[in-house]
Amino acid sequence: MIPVLRVALPVPLLTLFDYLPPEGGIAEAGSRVRVPFGKGELVGIVIEPHAEAAVGARRLKRALEVLDDTPLLDAELLATLAWAADYWAGAPGEAFANALPLALREPKPLPATGREVWRLTHHGRESRDAGTRRGSSAALLDALYDGPRAADELGLVLPEWRTAARRLLEAELVEKLEWDEPVAPATPSPGPVLSDEQAAAVAAVGEGFGHFQPYLLDGVTGSGKTEVYLALIERALAQGRQTLLLVPEIGLAPQTVRRLRERLGVTIEVLHSNLAEGERARAWLRARNGTAKVVLGTRSAVFTPLPRAGLIIVDEEHDPSYKQQDGFRYHARDLALVRARAHGIPVVLGSATPSLETLGNVEAGRYRQLLLRARPGATQSTQVRIVDMRAQRLDHGLSPTLLNAVSECVGRGEQALVFRNRRGYAPVLLCHDCGWHADCPRCDRPMTLHAARRRLICHHCDNVLSIPPACPSCGSANLSPQGQGTERLEEALAERFPGVDVVRIDRETTRRRDAFGDILDRLREDKPAILVGTQMLAKGHDLPNLTLVAIVGVDEGLHSVDFRASERLAQLVVQVAGRAGRAEKPGSVLLQTHHPDHPMLHALLRGGYAAVASGLLAERRLLELPPYAHQVLLRAEAHGRAEVDAFLAEAHAAIGEPGDLRVAGPMPAPMPLRAGRHRGQVLVEANSRPVLHAFLRPWQHALTGLPSARKVRWSLDVDPIDLY
Repeated sequence: MIPVLRVALPVPLLTLFDYLPPEGGIAEAGSRVRVPFGKGELVGIVIEPHAEAAVGARRLKRALEVLDDTPLLDAELLATLAWAADYWAGAPGEAFANALPLALREPKPLPATGREVWRLTHHGRESRDAGTRRGSSAALLDALYDGPRAADELGLVLPEWRTAARRLLEAELVEKLEWDEPVAPATPSPGPVLSDEQAAAVAAVGEGFGHFQPYLLDGVTGSGKTEVYLALIERALAQGRQTLLLVPEIGLAPQTVRRLRERLGVTIEVLHSNLAEGERARAWLRARNGTAKVVLGTRSAVFTPLPRAGLIIVDEEHDPSYKQQDGFRYHARDLALVRARAHGIPVVLGSATPSLETLGNVEAGRYRQLLLRARPGATQSTQVRIVDMRAQRLDHGLSPTLLNAVSECVGRGEQALVFRNRRGYAPVLLCHDCGWHADCPRCDRPMTLHAARRRLICHHCDNVLSIPPACPSCGSANLSPQGQGTERLEEALAERFPGVDVVRIDRETTRRRDAFGDILDRLREDKPAILVGTQMLAKGHDLPNLTLVAIVGVDEGLHSVDFRASERLAQLVVQVAGRAGRAEKPGSVLLQTHHPDHPMLHALLRGGYAAVASGLLAERRLLELPPYAHQVLLRAEAHGRAEVDAFLAEAHAAIGEPGDLRVAGPMPAPMPLRAGRHRGQVLVEANSRPVLHAFLRPWQHALTGLPSARKVRWSLDVDPIDLY
């Protein structure tokens, strides 16, 4: 048999594809090739350049073109992606496509890796000296006066700089260049003296440089985990090594970039979905050629090439944002561990509220735990108090105790956060006369009232309806909003405290680019304010004048059917509570609840998150739930219920004798109807990961061959983090 190219193509099929080599060019493993596929063409990745064809050469098509002179993916990434596709039961071509920015999935030459740089012209320098420009134009001239600056650095200091740049470019006051060499930022600024705990953590990880070891940096909020990261990155830089730092949310990237740049004095490459695709591809390529020394990114940045890898850090490792919820359903934290092992480098998982999976690995001796229990700069520990709502008259869901605490806080010139993890004005619009309520016709769930937009919006499928003038059922005009969202709390607090700045932070108020950062910058001023926010505020934001956190809606997480609900509620409470008292002023936290005697709340008060996690781990072990068991969830959805039921019944039959497996279902999903599609699932569990994976691939191939599979949309989720 003649040797052929074995190629991964971005299609949802569980196979690689064979092609004859192209007429010109040499295809190596990791190179991109343009190939015919069906009636069109696709860009694929060569996995094996000299594979043995399974069919005769006459039946094979010839690859059209080799797109790369040298492989785009190195041996480590090829092996890691092959492992990931197998582990998470993904189509191999989709897994390999995930590793490339969108601009590199097109049949085009690689973009130049030079950095966009702006500088003043001679006329621009004269204009700045003469003060002939105003506003953003003057600010940009000031920013460039001391020398050229890279575009990404300008974006940090002047978020709206490009509009001014276009004006000044036309006036020939500035010029745009492309430099291959990085533009040196300002001289690195020294950091604070590390505490004993921080220094011990840095020393412990520093000793592990050069070989694989996972570390859990378990530090209470405000304990200075970022300072430990910075000290470790400095060590990696001193050895000429690259660092990959993952953060869960795009919103955390700008403040983290600013802090890294100021402290380290090197260019920080940023990779996340909000970047222009060309910019993202160039950053990826600079990491590939080794010129990017520090790479900061969200989930997808875990695929960044690291030819000189020295350290991987996963901040807020417990965050569910690290799990991809559609397509190739990988988990970036777990993939970071696999990559660190392949490179033989340490990986640091940081969190104030570690996931139970990570704590289970600490318990088993696979991870080393490093504790940070002190809060440098804080005068005293934050006081947590439970507010019993049962005997109090509520005002828009707020108890007198809570309102009095807010009043005292702003009276001292400090800031308070009223946390409610539900956006909109009210979660339900109800008719008081007949009991009708506004449900989404596509999801069979209540629609949220958004008063400012005068709309009913389904937060599950984004369906939007107008607010009816009268009840559609009985014609009554007695329609009333029930419950409280952040919009309603903002209105109530602004009315109650007319002289105080009330700021709402949720998805509605932060749609504009840079809006979140602008709000946070405003709140860093030392003046009284009341924040009303969702879980966007739970992560990593430092507001020194914030001394009170009041959490509304604790009860919703206390009685969920999801076995992960208690873990997530405890994490959320601790993370939100950690926003208070991070500077010299002491902080306090109020938990408003109808269940003041709930065991989990008291465990939080007595022993903090560690006590809750210990109890939950014991419960999980007893019930044979993750991390002491392993799961794969088969999801199916279709416009008809019958099609879903038929497919799941056939899928269940394909399991055969379960043996060491435990099978739950077929059953409706916890949300049986979403966006007009009926949904169901089958959950398969095993106490042994090898047992589950030995079963998984054959079952997946059997599912692909089922006649009913063509009538539904189905997927497999290995290690699911929710059952929805």
